Amino acid sequence: MDADRMGRTLTRIAHEILERNRGVEELALVGIRTRGVPLARRLAQVIREISHHEVPTGARDITLYRDDLMRHAVGAQPVVRRTEIPFSIDDKRILLVDDVLYTGRTIRAALDALVEFGRPRAIQLVVLVDRGHRELPIKADYVGKNLPTAASQSVQVHLREIDGRDAVEIEE
Repeated sequence: MDADRMGRTLTRIAHEILERNRGVEELALVGIRTRGVPLARRLAQVIREISHHEVPTGARDITLYRDDLMRHAVGAQPVVRRTEIPFSIDDKRILLVDDVLYTGRTIRAALDALVEFGRPRAIQLVVLVDRGHRELPIKADYVGKNLPTAASQSVQVHLREIDGRDAVEIEE
């Protein structure tokens, strides 16, 4: 996926969000650090351009909620990044945004982390790429692209805000 395709994909997702939720009332976007955050901000911008309404946008770090934290961080201190949710999530429809949906474990951790902030009316999942190989019963509500992959492959999402360019690539 190149930059143009990524832009068109986010626009399509924004339209789907507005149609399914019948507008922006009670909506808020929360991006999962790291790459879910710029994607959530981009979606908020596109929704604003379409609807002429602001959608609150935040960022959630899930490092301490991961079930593989000790497996990969033996002897190391995990890097915990800031959580920024400057609004109440109570009774809101939260759009949880991430770059790649794979096993489902990141999303499970994000759900655990998110409910510490309150009780949303609903949580919908937005992902740029769904690559399959689920280990948990988690399914995205909005998917930019389904990319069937082998377990030995990885999907790399590059965003200009972090990496200086927009692209989605499959690596062996």
